[in-house]
Amino acid sequence: MRFITDFLYLVTVLLTSPIWFTRMVWRGRLRTDWRGRFGHAAHSSKEPCQRLLFHAVSVGEVNALRSLVLGLEEIEGLDVVIATTTDTGFKRATELYGCRHQIVRYPLDFSWAVGRFLKRIRPTAVALVELEVWPNFVAACRRGNIPIAVVNGRLSERSYSRYRLVRFLLRPSFRRLSWVGCQTEEYAARFEGMGCEVDRIEVTGSMKWDNTALPLEGAEQLAIELGIDADKPLIVAGSTAPEEHKLLHEATPEGVQLLCAPRRPEWFEEASRVMVGCARRTENKVGSETGRFLLDTIGELSHAYLLADLVVIGRSFGNRHGSDVSEPVGRGKPVVVGPAVADFQDMVDELVQAGGIIQCDRESLAGELNRLLDDQQARSEVAANGQKVLEIRQGASSRTQSHLLQLMK
Repeated sequence: MRFITDFLYLVTVLLTSPIWFTRMVWRGRLRTDWRGRFGHAAHSSKEPCQRLLFHAVSVGEVNALRSLVLGLEEIEGLDVVIATTTDTGFKRATELYGCRHQIVRYPLDFSWAVGRFLKRIRPTAVALVELEVWPNFVAACRRGNIPIAVVNGRLSERSYSRYRLVRFLLRPSFRRLSWVGCQTEEYAARFEGMGCEVDRIEVTGSMKWDNTALPLEGAEQLAIELGIDADKPLIVAGSTAPEEHKLLHEATPEGVQLLCAPRRPEWFEEASRVMVGCARRTENKVGSETGRFLLDTIGELSHAYLLADLVVIGRSFGNRHGSDVSEPVGRGKPVVVGPAVADFQDMVDELVQAGGIIQCDRESLAGELNRLLDDQQARSEVAANGQKVLEIRQGASSRTQSHLLQLMK
């Protein structure tokens, strides 16, 4: 079966090569770790009793692991290895965990690349963060008697619709999963619909709620180095998209500072052009005459959230599918989000219902920003309501840790 899968992958790569090659050139991603992508990970040198391999695709999944990895570090004889797919994810994983754990590139799902990768890492068990159920990788783990789990499981309606089209091909992979810890009941039902054994699925909640309790240093230094004026209000717009930068720039009230942190590096230049006179983090420019700041780095958004008087969540005011809202809510900040939040619908709905977040459309954004910045009590109430929701939802990391340790016995 793996040879058929390899053949299908190869045909797909060849047919779609004009698309993905053009995108990689445009995004500057041709110079990447190709050896790693073909399974040439460095051999794990440690000889522990057990080794747990996590696969976290990009920055969001890497960040979600923080509390869980911190807990696992207390387990004697357990080695943690973290594999990532994207360049930004690899960089972020190295920043967070590189001094303590091996960081490797997750291989393309060709059987020979997967086989080479597993021989070098030699995991006792594998945990896939949120989803990423690749057929050859799952099958190789099964042949090697390596239990494989999904942690912080999330299967959005959009992804589920696509997966159902090829369910006959993916169903065996989902059936081979040893355990799935899902964020919500709705996601759990979708994993079951894809073929997971119902007795192997559990709703553990979202691990992202747990990470906001972790201490964070460096916010004050970021403010100093950017030249943010502590006497003026600051809006921090996180994970923004190109169609939102002009909107945010124009919706920000006069005399209020705006810091934008685009979701992808290839969007930095566009944001800089829109926010004329902005101070860019990478240019070491201190202060901005226009009150505009561009966080064109990876891994500092959490620090920026701590500086905010008000947070706006990006990728929610266009035709995309939203971004994670848990970080600023957990840091005690009042948060505004747009209507496009399909990838985080359950989380946003719960917060809106509890009064812990403000949801509005493009047309009313400016009015909401003005209203909240003029009303300190309203901002405090939104922030307090959000933290109440967070306190109820924390604990997914510890629940997940217990299941993973049980899986490795």
